[in-house]
Amino acid sequence: MNFNVDGRQAFAYTAAHDIDAAKPTIVFVHGAGLDHSLFGLQSRYFGYHGFNVLAADLPGHGRSAGPPLATVPEMADWVLRLLDAAKLEKASVVGHSMGSLVALECAAHQAPRIERIALLGTAYPMKVAEAFMSAAKENRQDAYDMETIWGHSAQAALGANPNPGMWMYGEALARLGRLAPGVLYNDLRACNGYAGGEAAAAKLKCPVLFLLGRRDQMTPAKAGAAFARGVPNARLVQLEASGHLLMTEAPDATLDALIDFFRA
Repeated sequence: MNFNVDGRQAFAYTAAHDIDAAKPTIVFVHGAGLDHSLFGLQSRYFGYHGFNVLAADLPGHGRSAGPPLATVPEMADWVLRLLDAAKLEKASVVGHSMGSLVALECAAHQAPRIERIALLGTAYPMKVAEAFMSAAKENRQDAYDMETIWGHSAQAALGANPNPGMWMYGEALARLGRLAPGVLYNDLRACNGYAGGEAAAAKLKCPVLFLLGRRDQMTPAKAGAAFARGVPNARLVQLEASGHLLMTEAPDATLDALIDFFRA
């Protein structure tokens, strides 16, 4: 579904359902260089089980018009304006990687409006390797290769996709290949420069789920778990057989953890 946010087209997948203000709402926010499609299974399930879903493409990603937003707080403000455009007063937010920082900011600064947040593949600080940043700044192919390889556990290269006939590396590279030049670098710089995590965590009032992959090479589970210990009302779930891209490497386990969280 297309919305108008700041005079530009903003796309969010709604599971082919109209928005119903009487239902609870979940906004899904993707990570660096990605788009709404990464949450395909999870957003579709909730959309067909009593929730409004808005699996959003951030500006400059997927089907949303650019330019991309330069900082995590700007992205959080945009998500809240997307809720305004959808005429929704309250929502929960599920964010992956960069999107988890966006979810954190939304809940910290709009506490009455955000009911729950789920932080997938998260850590704070979310620093980015210099080689990765440099390759992305120059729009080199090896930046996409780094995101793809480091974004999966080692088993992903061995044909271990839980969806028969799908190739995890190829799927990730196809998403990244759709990006306009500079978008991946923009996102990595936003993650690397975000310094508000501790202050945001101290303001949280809502329940929080930390969902981490034990084989995550980008935001290691150890770092995510350490961050979780300082967050009130936090629940920590770690998936043994997943790397950073939990939604595709462990789609069913990720969905089960989210169902558990939103039923609680």
